[in-house]
Amino acid sequence: MTLESQMNSLNMTSPSLSFDEKKQLITRNLQEFLGEDRLNVILKERDLKIYWGTATTGRPHIAYFVPMSKIADFLRAGCEVTILFADLHAYLDNMKAPWELLALRTKYYEESIKAMLESIDVPISKLKFVKGTDYQLSKEYTLDVYRLSSVITEHDAKKAGAEVVKQVEHPLLSGLLYPGLQALDEEYLKVDAQFGGVDQRKIFTLAEKYLPQLGYAKRIHFMNPMVPGLAGGKMSSSEEDSKIDLLDAPALVKKKLKKAFCEPGNVEDNGVLSFLKHVVFSLLKPGENLVITRDENNGGNLNFSDYQSLEQVFAKQELHPADLKAAAEFYINRLLEPIRKKFESKELKDLTSKAYPPKKPVVESDIIAPHRLDIRVGKIVEVSRHPDAEALYVEKIDLGEENPRTIVSGLVNYVKEGDMANRLVVVLCNLKPAKMRGIESAGMVLCASVEEEGNKKVEPLFVPPSSKAGDKIVVEGYETGAPDEILNPKKKVWEKLQVDLKTSSEGIAQWQGNNLLTPSNEKLTCVNLKNAPIK
Repeated sequence: MTLESQMNSLNMTSPSLSFDEKKQLITRNLQEFLGEDRLNVILKERDLKIYWGTATTGRPHIAYFVPMSKIADFLRAGCEVTILFADLHAYLDNMKAPWELLALRTKYYEESIKAMLESIDVPISKLKFVKGTDYQLSKEYTLDVYRLSSVITEHDAKKAGAEVVKQVEHPLLSGLLYPGLQALDEEYLKVDAQFGGVDQRKIFTLAEKYLPQLGYAKRIHFMNPMVPGLAGGKMSSSEEDSKIDLLDAPALVKKKLKKAFCEPGNVEDNGVLSFLKHVVFSLLKPGENLVITRDENNGGNLNFSDYQSLEQVFAKQELHPADLKAAAEFYINRLLEPIRKKFESKELKDLTSKAYPPKKPVVESDIIAPHRLDIRVGKIVEVSRHPDAEALYVEKIDLGEENPRTIVSGLVNYVKEGDMANRLVVVLCNLKPAKMRGIESAGMVLCASVEEEGNKKVEPLFVPPSSKAGDKIVVEGYETGAPDEILNPKKKVWEKLQVDLKTSSEGIAQWQGNNLLTPSNEKLTCVNLKNAPIK
């Protein structure tokens, strides 16, 4: 039987399903679910009400068939399913999308999800779509946000969003609010259960802990496993080669699958196998097989009635990755074809181009990377006190140029004048020259700096003795690319790069964990200040 006929044979389960049959459909293929006792009580009385939410940011891709296949199970079990387009959440998640695009992207998501469910022939009479902003800006919801913020701790909020909200050193308050808002959605959507990926488990447990504190019921939580991307690891909208877009042409599907990570015998981190397991096999009815088409010289076709059999054959390396990819290509293209056809209409083409406008070419001058910094070894050939500032030295530093540069440094309180003379230092050379108490400074000596209990410590970076004045310092992995002639102060290139310049726990100077190196690949270090910002 072809996939098309398999999909056409899928119909809503009749109301005569038994309790056990409904429960089996609802819970099959999940990695985990919480609240089995509550599930049993509700199913014995009525159909379950479930919601699944998605933030309307990056374009939906084939991994969305994983939750769609599970939503198909819910609908076949007679559940009432709400799909929440979390437009407000999308904005709060480190502001991935500006407000002006969210309405367009929400419409794109709705059309895409309808097309996906149609492609697997799932009736949607018990399915409804809701936007977060339809109720999340109401007076009642806002008051509950305040109530929740009065009981939830910063630790719990940050922990709950650890695998969902982008983690940064100094998180925005919006990211801390995100998990609590998702918890409140369960109450305001009036559902019995929430469905999501296992990466949201901590948000689900936060909801179970805090909603009762507001007087609301504890809900059931269903969790799908995370499906590896084609390149291995998580499938992501932001990594082009890790996912297949719903509108990718057949030739592009083939190209991406050719590049997909599919190591012979590897069944642990295999996006191709995972897609077949969680999507294609979930669409097969009992007695129907997944077919791997092979040349007779390679053993002929293989038929599999269950995923475990396929996995065992692949693990034993009795099935070549190329044949597995060819089967995945066939099934993926059959799923995507009705979606492609639907989006050929002018209306949906216009929607796509407006919701996801073509990316502007990246201009070299817009790339914020350490190659733009002109960092060199300098030798102090002359040092004196600033005549009008007790804390400043005025140094003449040889940087391999025709004449030494004048650089003013605030090191009087940290380094003795005698220790400055003839010293090798690390200098940022392409800052815009600036006057410091009347003397123009044409660079900056880089130092590790910390402040502990009001006591500030500053120490110049140590340069290997084999270095010489003018040696260029590079960041490991960013050796190519020319530095800016002068860093534009308005674009704050130095400020954006400086936040990731630090000494390691071993005192090694690094940018985002990558070592700063001399031309002879020696590391710059700091003798006394570890885990300290470099300024």
